[in-house]
Amino acid sequence: MFTRKRACRLSPYLMFDGTARQAMEFYASVFGGELDVLTYAEGMGEEGELKDRLMHSSLYLERGAHVMAADTFPGQSASLGTVALSTAEEDSCEENARIASWWEKLAPESRITVPLDAAPWDPNSRYGQLTDPYGVEWMFMVGPTEQG
Repeated sequence: MFTRKRACRLSPYLMFDGTARQAMEFYASVFGGELDVLTYAEGMGEEGELKDRLMHSSLYLERGAHVMAADTFPGQSASLGTVALSTAEEDSCEENARIASWWEKLAPESRITVPLDAAPWDPNSRYGQLTDPYGVEWMFMVGPTEQG
């Protein structure tokens, strides 16, 4: 039987087609944290159309959360996928509220596909999905934000 232990850290790595800097700056405004960026010019000495694209970027958040992104080479496909944000059973109402506030910051600029509302599997939690202005889909699973 599987025993739940503290998991290794998995970090989403998003590949954009020329909009990585804008996306990561947007995420930094939503999530806070510390953003580091490296352009192809800085990392590889590239000039021309690759010069200002991001070769790598990292947004370091609290509790070890980490979002990374880069721009593709021209002609390559972007790889965005879905990022799931969830709170754990042991998280405090304060931590749950912080995650819920991220939804509130992302939502005005995004296309909401499932409003953040009571989760069908747990009426004490909320679930929602949205697609941000850069094409990344976000799933939110948030526990109680107030003492019940």
